[in-house]
Amino acid sequence: MRLTTMTDYALRMLIYLGQHPERLCTTAEIAQAYDISEAHLTKITHQLGMGGWISTVRGKGGGMRLALAPSEIMLGELVRAIETDFYLVECLGTGNACNLTGRCRLTGIFNEALAAFLEQLDRHSLADLLNPTPPGATAGIREIKLGMPLPAPASRRKKGNHDPA
Repeated sequence: MRLTTMTDYALRMLIYLGQHPERLCTTAEIAQAYDISEAHLTKITHQLGMGGWISTVRGKGGGMRLALAPSEIMLGELVRAIETDFYLVECLGTGNACNLTGRCRLTGIFNEALAAFLEQLDRHSLADLLNPTPPGATAGIREIKLGMPLPAPASRRKKGNHDPA
């Protein structure tokens, strides 16, 4: 599963605003800080404002700030609001034309995986992203190295086959 750029930028924007609670911030400064498109951020600003996550002030000296405490901005709620498509495979969406429908168990497995993903996001707020953790500590969040093949589950490993450390 891959989240859209819109969700990525929305999260970055909220992190930036959470790191600067003492003042109004502009889309231009956030775009510069993250080296991302100001035009995209403008659309996201509107969406986050409509959703009640940020408040905006127009005009000279204007900008934006968080409208809620970071602990009240739940990541799962935000991702559900920004993402438009959670259909990991065709059969989870509307207009399904898969000829395996009704005979395939992948639908249930993917639904469970998606539910677990969103449930994990529901456990965390923006505050979890803002609070620094000591070096080497993950504060209960397990890090996974992406791009590396995951080890096979223990039940599928052959005897004598060890995972590299």
